[in-house]
Amino acid sequence: MNSMHIIQMFLAALVAVFIYTFIGFIPGTDETSVLMPITLTVVLAGVPPIIVLTFFIAAIVTLNLTNAIPTALVGLPGGVMSSPMLEYSLFLKEKGMSALVIKKMTVGSLIGVVISIPTALLLANVLVAYAEKIQTLSSLLFFLGAIFLSLTGRNKILSMLGIIPLAILFMGLRHLYWGIGIVPSSANITVSFFLGITTGPLMVSLLGLLNKRSRKSMVTKKMKKISIPNDAIGNKTLNPFKILTRAEIVKASISALIANFLFVLSPVGLTILLGEAATNRIKDPVIRSNTAITTMSALIQATYLSGIIIPLIAIGVPLSPTAIGPGSALFNAPPVFTVDNNLHHRLDSWEFIVAILIGAVIAITITYYITNRYASRISTFVLQRIPHEGILGLFISLIILLAYMDAGLLNVFGVLLIGITCGTLNKMGMGYGVQFMTLYAAPWIVDKIILL
Repeated sequence: MNSMHIIQMFLAALVAVFIYTFIGFIPGTDETSVLMPITLTVVLAGVPPIIVLTFFIAAIVTLNLTNAIPTALVGLPGGVMSSPMLEYSLFLKEKGMSALVIKKMTVGSLIGVVISIPTALLLANVLVAYAEKIQTLSSLLFFLGAIFLSLTGRNKILSMLGIIPLAILFMGLRHLYWGIGIVPSSANITVSFFLGITTGPLMVSLLGLLNKRSRKSMVTKKMKKISIPNDAIGNKTLNPFKILTRAEIVKASISALIANFLFVLSPVGLTILLGEAATNRIKDPVIRSNTAITTMSALIQATYLSGIIIPLIAIGVPLSPTAIGPGSALFNAPPVFTVDNNLHHRLDSWEFIVAILIGAVIAITITYYITNRYASRISTFVLQRIPHEGILGLFISLIILLAYMDAGLLNVFGVLLIGITCGTLNKMGMGYGVQFMTLYAAPWIVDKIILL
């Protein structure tokens, strides 16, 4: 690592902040679907590994904070991770507290970053000694993770029943590709399958428009009115100790700390579980909502950062929903990164620390200021000038391109099949986490359970 790398890392972090500030302010953009394709593009472009990591860390810190702003301002979750805060945000918005909500979200995110990075780095160093053992058990852990997430999901029975059929679908397509020779038997198609899962609900919604009856039911003659409160602009203090109470700081800090030790679990599930646990004894609805907003903002950052830092540094395989999903390109993006030669193998300890710190510090510093000062103005610009359909179209085209690059035209239809299947199951209550875990556990499930 030299001075040129340091400059490139700063520039990469700034680019990530710029891109994901605007993307984050667009309601309804799933975190995985906007993080993974762009990260994969950066990797395949041949960017040095340390720059890739800096970009990704800055991207997730920025996106996790800015995604929460539409929730506070217009009552629309920016992404899946911000949806647990929706009820509390709407309640406080009705009380005319939008400006305060944004400030608490930003401070909560700051707490999550400050607590989770050193904790995750320490945990990663502890787990390095057990890396080989964890790697040998990774497939079993993915399977157990799928079961656990099924038992904590919306539709427990469906999720449990869907694990083996999905594993058969994933392995069936892989064997089809190997059998007809469009990919070598040593290649394991994963990235495009993963993207099929991510965009599944969107695919199902878009294909539903081809049905006359469904399309007719969606027609509306009323324009949806969205109001952005003027009080959200605000020019009050940026001092976090004057924005949060001592109790809010303590609850957010403890929750973020605990989340690091549970990095293998679903970020959304942890955010809901620990966020509700931190507020369940608070009777005053305003205090309860403010505490929930702060704690959940900290948890969103902590779950994502620990979920990528610990598997990346300590293990080298994606052993968390964050690593399996948004960060999967850091572990396996052929031909640049492979399972046996990814970022874990390319960077030493100090390079990891420097890249993570530069990416996180630049991102949280800039977004902390921007969201406090200009959240209302950016939201107005995004909602008026950036069409949601255009963003979705861009990412769908990227997914089709990546599917084609993985295994040709046949894989485009394979990804479509996965998208329709997983999107339908998702709408029925089988969460992303279960589907991602099943994708990575599929070889083990077929070998150890189905063919036993």
